[in-house]
Amino acid sequence: MIPFNKPPFTGNEEKYVLESMKSSKISGDGEFTKKCHKWFEDRLKCKKVLLSPSCTHALEMAAILLDIKEGDEVIMPSYTFVSTADAFVLRGAKIVFVDIRPDTMNIDETKIEETITPKTKVIVPVHYAGVACEMDIIMDIATKYNLFVVEDAAQGMMSTYKGKALGTIGHLGAFSFHETKNYTSAGEGGLLIINDENFVQRAEIIREKGTNRSLFFRGMVDKYSWVDLGSSYLMNDVSAAYLWGNLEKADEINQNRLNSWQKYYDGLKELEEKGFISLPKIPDGCVQNAHMFYIKVKDLEERTALLDYLKENDIGAVFHYVPLHSAPAGLKFGRFDGDDIFTTIESERLIRLPMYYGIKDSEISKVIKSIKGFFN
Repeated sequence: MIPFNKPPFTGNEEKYVLESMKSSKISGDGEFTKKCHKWFEDRLKCKKVLLSPSCTHALEMAAILLDIKEGDEVIMPSYTFVSTADAFVLRGAKIVFVDIRPDTMNIDETKIEETITPKTKVIVPVHYAGVACEMDIIMDIATKYNLFVVEDAAQGMMSTYKGKALGTIGHLGAFSFHETKNYTSAGEGGLLIINDENFVQRAEIIREKGTNRSLFFRGMVDKYSWVDLGSSYLMNDVSAAYLWGNLEKADEINQNRLNSWQKYYDGLKELEEKGFISLPKIPDGCVQNAHMFYIKVKDLEERTALLDYLKENDIGAVFHYVPLHSAPAGLKFGRFDGDDIFTTIESERLIRLPMYYGIKDSEISKVIKSIKGFFN
């Protein structure tokens, strides 16, 4: 069986996890957390980063930082994971879903401005498959209407837009280190990116259960106390230790995935030229991280048939999101603004192929051969 995913393991993770476990600091903000924080701040060139238990938690922190309240409106694509919406719904926001572009599956930046109302507070672009949204246009709209931008870059570590790391362009950004991502912190994990210095101190307070504990440990206050909203948003240091093992070989992991992505693309190009499938598109100015390789077939019926065929051939391919606006909670907590031209129909065509660090060329060849066999 060729699995859909294998969490990245480079060799040193076990050593670092044991080192962390034997230390006197295995809760949040231990030595491995500090190593990871420095790596991200140096690599991403951002103001501040904070590891969290998941990307969901990072997005929840962003919603608190932006003082989202009952009745506020937050614009985002419907084609995304539920956490993108949940983080703001928990604060009482109404979600305004916007159609996507069929080429990248990202939010259609030309449809955002017409959805803005006096209640709009935030735009949340989701960088699907680690391919950037059109951030220049989105940031211009945000500036024009005095809105915040929170980048859901869950899939975007090591990807860039016009030379800037994803997650570092908006006011805030969030990454995921779930086991399906390019880099993982032993199964679950996230990262809040803070690009506006005005949010740094409060973010630390929110992350520390609403206390000014971080200021206390830096000697900036003589005692710490409960000063704001917050929750337990710290990643434990054992998880950070596993992540550090990934980050040490981040470039190696990235290049390995890019090579695999290109093998898929080259091997399946013939089917696209014959009109059987559509392959991913990478716009100019975007550098991707090969988070996933997907194909799009004719329709839902053909997708179901191909997935069944691949399963029979011991290949773990999957479909992806069911658009949020069609879900019961999406109907309750949000609305789709404008026409659903591409969101539903494109989501029903998409199949994700096995993609992970260390996937063998022979495995990729088998997947390609099986897909060609289906269409033949």
